[in-house]
Amino acid sequence: MAILTQVRDPRVKDVTVTRVEMDPDMRAATVHVSVMGSPAKEELALRGLASSAGFLQSQVAERIETRYTPRLKFQLDSGVKKSIEIARVLSEVLPKSSPESTPLSTSGAATQSTEEEPASKDMATALPKGPVSQMDMEKSGEHA
Repeated sequence: MAILTQVRDPRVKDVTVTRVEMDPDMRAATVHVSVMGSPAKEELALRGLASSAGFLQSQVAERIETRYTPRLKFQLDSGVKKSIEIARVLSEVLPKSSPESTPLSTSGAATQSTEEEPASKDMATALPKGPVSQMDMEKSGEHA
């Protein structure tokens, strides 16, 4: 919250803390951040966070009760940008859905559900033939 509300450095914009890793002795913490924007903007934000580290450490010291206040190191987390890039590539590679299949919520849905009903009825009549009937399954669901 201190990064969002109290850091006044103009370089620190569009920064999201993705995770924090503490050293085992709790003397240092690596703060992984994601910065939306160009690589130049990411670098500026990391420099701004590094220059604000002392202030942020003092904010941490006020909120936690430990023998040592951890030194904060900031590291860029590119996981968010990689996931966006993967989604973009997948949208280019995967076939787009046809316009005929998208309006299922209109009249097509009614015809589709009636077509599926006989198949589900067939399955319901086929269940009692096996070792576990549909009624047995419903009873076990009620008592579970």
